[in-house]
Amino acid sequence: MQKNWRKEAGARIEGSRDLDHSKVQAPCIVKAPAGGYRLFYTAVGPDKPFADCQGYILSAVSQDGLRFEPEPGIRVAPDPALPHMALRVLAPSLTQLPDGRWRMYFEGRGRADRPTVIGSAISEDQVNWTVEPGIRLDGGVGAPRFLSLGDSVGRLFVFRATYEAGKRAGTPVVSAVTSDGLSFEMESGFRMRDRTDALDSAGITAAEVIAPRMSGEPWTMLYSAWQDLPDGAVPPVHPSLDAEAVANGSSADFAAASIAADMSGYRSRILVAESEDGLNWRRSGIAIAGDDYGGEEIDAVHAEDMSLIDLGDGRYRMYYACCDAHGVWRVASAVSR
Repeated sequence: MQKNWRKEAGARIEGSRDLDHSKVQAPCIVKAPAGGYRLFYTAVGPDKPFADCQGYILSAVSQDGLRFEPEPGIRVAPDPALPHMALRVLAPSLTQLPDGRWRMYFEGRGRADRPTVIGSAISEDQVNWTVEPGIRLDGGVGAPRFLSLGDSVGRLFVFRATYEAGKRAGTPVVSAVTSDGLSFEMESGFRMRDRTDALDSAGITAAEVIAPRMSGEPWTMLYSAWQDLPDGAVPPVHPSLDAEAVANGSSADFAAASIAADMSGYRSRILVAESEDGLNWRRSGIAIAGDDYGGEEIDAVHAEDMSLIDLGDGRYRMYYACCDAHGVWRVASAVSR
């Protein structure tokens, strides 16, 4: 089980241009067809495609998995003509199809009073993407992580929002299965419940699963959980939870408004769980945590939305979104040991 991780120095991605200068989050790592690696990530910056856009998916390439060069343009952008992804697309997850093409699953967001969904896009080269019609999974789900089980068969791990008294109260992990990559059937129960202790008291934001290499080995889940505010703290409203964000201007100023909420006392960490069957999980501790408000690490306050890749020598590299004590978001990495 991949439980122990060594952080690697520096950032893999940080805001460096007008497309990603304001905020960088939610990475996805894959091997590039021509060799090396391609890192997809969620970003927003002053060069966004329309004023109220809250984020889109970009990419960068690397030969060694450590030094990345951003690629020009946007891979997938929100579309104001599609209510389910009118404001933001984020958290990409890729799988290669039997015909050699690639499918990307992503979270789509419109107004905050519309439940989040999972959409998809198709590509022949990982660079030029066409959004596929329709919705893959709906009902307030997000942060997809697709685990291929052969051909187009697979399991999609997502969070699903729960509500109490009309307000979002939690985001436990659930799963859905597919035989064609397009139509999904929800599986019963929860893969990982949230709000079980202080570490996940504000919900779970993503979960990625490593299948066992050999019979008898456990399944491993890495998941990111948010710790709620200290008693008495009152956060500013996050634009993604504000149905009037477009009208009141916080959508146009998404990065600043969302970072103010991120830094209002919340913490996030990456945790580990294990399973014998990939469905029933038990918690196994903390994989990645920063040194808290006032700390010096680039993941001092937040570490979340991890994406994993097999290095081929028994180790994995984890790429994850992180935020320092000054509210700057980047993508960092760690290696299992």
